[in-house]
Amino acid sequence: MTEREAVAHLLRRATFGPTADEVDAAEHEGLARTLDRLLNPAASDPGVAATPTPRLGPDPAAKLGGDATREQRQEANQRRREQVTGLTEWWLGRMVAAEHQLTEKTLFFWHGHWATSVQKVRSAPLMLRQLDTLRRLGRGPLAPLVEGMVQDPALILWLDGQKNTRTAPNENLARELMELFTLGLDGGYTETDVKEGARALTGWTVDRRTGAARFAPRRHDPGPKTILGRRGAFDAGAYARLLAGRPEAARFVAGRLWFRFAGGQVPPPADLAGPDTVATLRRIFTRPAFAQTRDTLVKQPVEWMVGAARQLGVRPSALPAEQRRRLLAGLDALDQVPLRPPSVGGWPAGTAWLTTSSLQAKLRIAGVLADAAAPAVLARLSAAPRDGRPEALARMLVVDRWSDRTRAALAPLAGAPHRLLVAGLVSPEYAVS
Repeated sequence: MTEREAVAHLLRRATFGPTADEVDAAEHEGLARTLDRLLNPAASDPGVAATPTPRLGPDPAAKLGGDATREQRQEANQRRREQVTGLTEWWLGRMVAAEHQLTEKTLFFWHGHWATSVQKVRSAPLMLRQLDTLRRLGRGPLAPLVEGMVQDPALILWLDGQKNTRTAPNENLARELMELFTLGLDGGYTETDVKEGARALTGWTVDRRTGAARFAPRRHDPGPKTILGRRGAFDAGAYARLLAGRPEAARFVAGRLWFRFAGGQVPPPADLAGPDTVATLRRIFTRPAFAQTRDTLVKQPVEWMVGAARQLGVRPSALPAEQRRRLLAGLDALDQVPLRPPSVGGWPAGTAWLTTSSLQAKLRIAGVLADAAAPAVLARLSAAPRDGRPEALARMLVVDRWSDRTRAALAPLAGAPHRLLVAGLVSPEYAVS
């Protein structure tokens, strides 16, 4: 693998999709320094500053009383939907604009890992609060993140934590906390551990009017619990720290990071887990096995669309409302819309994204992006000799090389840059990284 291929491989995995200029800069900078910059970016991000966090205000339906009319409830629900749409569009715009790409992509990883859906939470402000928690704690050690999440209002509602009381234990959050978020299916816990963990999590409620999680001592079971062989008067924080401190949790989370950033075709190397997320990512990107994963990871739809937008100079937030609607509709058809994981298990991976229907949806999205491509992008493509435009397109989309079959399909489109762009975006080579 050449130096350019190595930095391109790193950038395809550590960002939503690098531009050709970013690959040029990384090749000049070198692989090691590029990785250092990705993992430890500068203090400020101009792209984040250009997409300020929206001020959503309160949940429109939270203050409705029992005497609210049908029309008032319908209006509140419509405003709720508008808030969710606005938040989704904002986050997609942030993903495209952010210069600290690995930070943003790590946030999207954690969102899929904790798999909280606004469709049950029914509150854009609570989902935004969870994103803030994941952004603030997601780069650091696991324990503060897990402790923050067991007190997160959106997660509590998503997994029925507000129904978990000393007199009526609800095991949903405790079970998924062990099985899907920290220890994994083979984490060495028992049904008794789940039940005892549920007791530790009792007492937390969510105030819909303020959006705050609140601890109600009268609802909490203060008695001693035995969890994973440890006995004590565990509460939510102590339980979270216990789970996060287990070696099984370090291995499981490191494995999930490998799966999302390196793929499932090459087994994860041993000893991937570092003291925090950044350290684990460094180990992933520097293991020799990582280089072997090139061209094996199928891009998730959000990753595919955001990367294409970055490479074509498209800023979703600047698009007309109808084009933004079509992009969201396309992601919906592809079954991956931010804030809407399909289940507590998160989104699928791999060939699940490669279907006939997904190709049709990608064609529609690619058409919108090609229509909105920056004039400089189209000019650069048009400036290349006609016979060299497939190669110019490969450079623009950071594709190492086209297969003979793809090149044969692209060649007749060289005279129509718009159609050439669309074809490149839905090519097999662009579908993987």
